[in-house]
Amino acid sequence: MSDLPSMAAWRHRGARVGFEVLFVRRDDGCIRLEGYSTGVEEGEAWGIRYALDLDERWATRSAQVVGHSAAGRHEVRLERDDSGVWRVDGRAASQLGGCVDVDLEASAGTNALPIHRLGLSVGGRADAPAAYVRGPALRVERLEQTYERLPDDGERARYEYVAPAFDFRAVLTYDRFGLVLDYPGIAIRVA
Repeated sequence: MSDLPSMAAWRHRGARVGFEVLFVRRDDGCIRLEGYSTGVEEGEAWGIRYALDLDERWATRSAQVVGHSAAGRHEVRLERDDSGVWRVDGRAASQLGGCVDVDLEASAGTNALPIHRLGLSVGGRADAPAAYVRGPALRVERLEQTYERLPDDGERARYEYVAPAFDFRAVLTYDRFGLVLDYPGIAIRVA
């Protein structure tokens, strides 16, 4: 995959109406993803701001997420140490054992993390459990998910994505940067 662009944007569709922007920065072998996502679901508006720090292998080191909705302001900080132990707001989170990625419910951009980290060849399949942050209340839970690399569609990489907890299965399409272009029922890339 090519180096990432400095920004990307998605329009939410299906599950919610809204927009997400993502800014990417590389510093000394680390990757920083900063973004904003807004939406309206079931008549309720919300917004989140996030910052994820990844190592050079795309493994999450930390995530800071702030959410706003009619229910108020919420904030959560996730940290993963060198041995893979997670802390949520400073408290040990053993339920996240084995997770390497953070997946934000309000973000299409975070679906780039396992794609880059796993580097699957066509036909390859991998489990990629994630520390899943539900928005806008920012509740953190474990999300079991799998990615299977399908044959490319021209310059577009395709992955079958499965999240059994939501009885969800879809083919996600990615660009040459490893950023999702089309996430059926969730978002479509616009920049």
